[in-house]
Amino acid sequence: MSTTPADETSELSLRYHEGPDTVAWALETSDDDQPYAQLGLRDDEYAKIRQILGRRPTQSELAMYSIMWSEHCSYKSSKVHLRQFAEKAPSSDRLLAGMGENAGVVKISDDLAVTFKVESHNHPSFVEPYQGAATGVGGIVRDILAMGARPIAVMDPLRFGAAEHPDTARVLPGIVAGIGGYGNCLGLPNIGGELVFDPCYQGNPLVNALCIGVLPADRLQRKEADGPGNIVVLMGAKTGRDGIGGVSVLASATFDDESEHRRPSVQVGDPFTEKLLIEACLELYDRQLIVGVQDLGGAGLTCALTETSAAAGTGMRIDLNAVPLREPSMEPHEVLASESQERMLLIVAPDRLAEVLTVAKKWGVIATPIGRVTPAAEPETGRLIVTWNGEVVVDVPPESLADDGPVYNRPMREPGDLILLQADRAETLPRPKTPDELRETLLRLAASPNLCDKTWVTEQYDRYVQGNTVLAQPEDAGVLRLDDHSGLGIALSTDGNGRYARLDPGEGAKLALAEAYRNVATTGAVPVAVTNCLNFGSPEDPAVMWQFAEAVRGLADGCAELGIPVTGGNVSFYNSTGAAAINPTPVVGVLGVIGDVANRVPMGVRQDGDILVLLGETREEISGSEWAWVTHGHLGGRPPKVNLVRERILANVLTSAAKLGHLSAAHDVSEGGLAQTLVECCTRQDTGVTVALPDDLDAFVALFSETTARALVAVPRKHEKAFQALCREHGLPQTTIGVVDAQQRALEVRGQFTIPLDELKAAWSGTLPALFAAGDAAGAADATVAPGSATDPE
Repeated sequence: MSTTPADETSELSLRYHEGPDTVAWALETSDDDQPYAQLGLRDDEYAKIRQILGRRPTQSELAMYSIMWSEHCSYKSSKVHLRQFAEKAPSSDRLLAGMGENAGVVKISDDLAVTFKVESHNHPSFVEPYQGAATGVGGIVRDILAMGARPIAVMDPLRFGAAEHPDTARVLPGIVAGIGGYGNCLGLPNIGGELVFDPCYQGNPLVNALCIGVLPADRLQRKEADGPGNIVVLMGAKTGRDGIGGVSVLASATFDDESEHRRPSVQVGDPFTEKLLIEACLELYDRQLIVGVQDLGGAGLTCALTETSAAAGTGMRIDLNAVPLREPSMEPHEVLASESQERMLLIVAPDRLAEVLTVAKKWGVIATPIGRVTPAAEPETGRLIVTWNGEVVVDVPPESLADDGPVYNRPMREPGDLILLQADRAETLPRPKTPDELRETLLRLAASPNLCDKTWVTEQYDRYVQGNTVLAQPEDAGVLRLDDHSGLGIALSTDGNGRYARLDPGEGAKLALAEAYRNVATTGAVPVAVTNCLNFGSPEDPAVMWQFAEAVRGLADGCAELGIPVTGGNVSFYNSTGAAAINPTPVVGVLGVIGDVANRVPMGVRQDGDILVLLGETREEISGSEWAWVTHGHLGGRPPKVNLVRERILANVLTSAAKLGHLSAAHDVSEGGLAQTLVECCTRQDTGVTVALPDDLDAFVALFSETTARALVAVPRKHEKAFQALCREHGLPQTTIGVVDAQQRALEVRGQFTIPLDELKAAWSGTLPALFAAGDAAGAADATVAPGSATDPE
């Protein structure tokens, strides 16, 4: 019978039934057996802990090491590969904080900086859809807050199993409701994201959450616990048993029919407390009342205490009895491991403590001194010492938990089926040839779950709260105004394609980067920085590690070629259903800067008579495409080739043209090809177009190829010659293919077919409501775990 977090806690408690396991007792009972394997530690890892401490760890120390040395916290399997992001990073005078911080910080003007990051909360969202997704939003918001920024928007790249599968209907409504419920209560607009369906995510949905914040460029906060004698303050919600083992236990868990017992490992969120916490922190920052700050997320107090002290090279002495508890019966290891939400750790100079507590009281937030940074002259210098009822239950060097965990260079092997998979090219599949067949194919793809209208999801989010949203879903990128006077703004897009990455992980990662980069440029913003969330199967599988290594290499090389640095991100391993890993899914977020949001370019055509110009070259690239999947259920061949030189040229033309007012609309060409681009351009503003496909291309290839480095733009007639000259100046291929025709309200492809907009919109907009609307309320409330199996690092 499998053990649960509650079983493991009970086993530990029974072992030390006479009271908490103290350091003194550990020294006397050095040979006692300990349940380290149940906590996810290997034999050699446990031996290393004993070597570090010179004795067996106490119950609390064992819990701390098991959490901090987990895959999720230590990056022990990915660290050797992630170094490439720093080693290959292009120089940037914008980057104020990067890899290793809570979030990357990018300077966008002399006075302003923005911070952004994407993270995963995958399996908590499978176990408890609403709370798993909601606390994923809350956690990433606090990462942004910890950098000194006011959170201003969120995004949500989501992936589910087959759209028609019963378990998708169970988890999707709850996840969407959790994201919307938490973000809406915080007053944060949700400006973009993704919604993807694929059977590989069955039993293992991917819930990635991105947040962006803005701060004065000179108000960047630090996490270091500097200053011996400074006070350690815990601010926010009380600590409870929710979330205990949420990182380490779920990281090594296999969900089965008894998965209901794992629900206590999922955190419970309170967005109203988080909102008060945000305002309290921002006032503390403005008044310069704190020395350091760290959010409490995965690993709770354990992570916050060890990371802040290790970063400064100091020690701490902490009194756990001072921690405000929701449940008085909690034991010390539970207090240290709890992942209760809406909490921050502050480092405060003694002469500022009264002011800090006053600010917290003003905002109705609990703030409690729980310890101090140890001064250099004391014997425990450089050690984290935690007491409970006056007895020492933890005495460890904090860097051994935060920085010196195990690092593995795991075996790698190309998947055995990859050669055959790549040889099975979609270009050889039967394809539509007649106008009627092409028409039917366009409508079928427009109605498919991955390409259809996502309004059923996005209408549950508040996209325009705060009044600074300029563009939001379903636009190519979300655009926000940051300065009312100058119009300065930012654009953000996230993208990923697991099928591309399955066919070629390195190129798949570059393709995700290229599309997010292109999407940002399409709005008129200049791409400047990258974040990523790397979702993969088990690192213990050599084939998965090969996929991961290739994806990291591809992404690092791509960022170097595009000249934009990776500022940080997240790795999510153990995304598997049984023995079957998900398709490798690197999700890439790109940040862009736009000098004046008045010059932003929307995706929808709307001005009658504007010229439609296809930018870039089209090749016959069908493998890995939406057409191959929707029509034939086929995945094989090689994904479209990446040409990052052409992507940079395209981006330069798009951003320059936007600034010069040459464009009335622009939309990238990606999944679904030109056909889907036309569908989305027409339906956005309910405006028709008439196009003629290039004579030198097969009609099917022209409509459904997914060749990269392409965009469709609408150019007002008075700007046509100037825009053509701009394209020639940059050496960008351009083809005039049609006009905006607002009179006939149809998508007409001359010589092929005409589809009235009413028919097109009916096909495009009806899919998600038909699948999920009926079970909306039930799905949001139902957190019952369906039978199945999965593994996860969060």
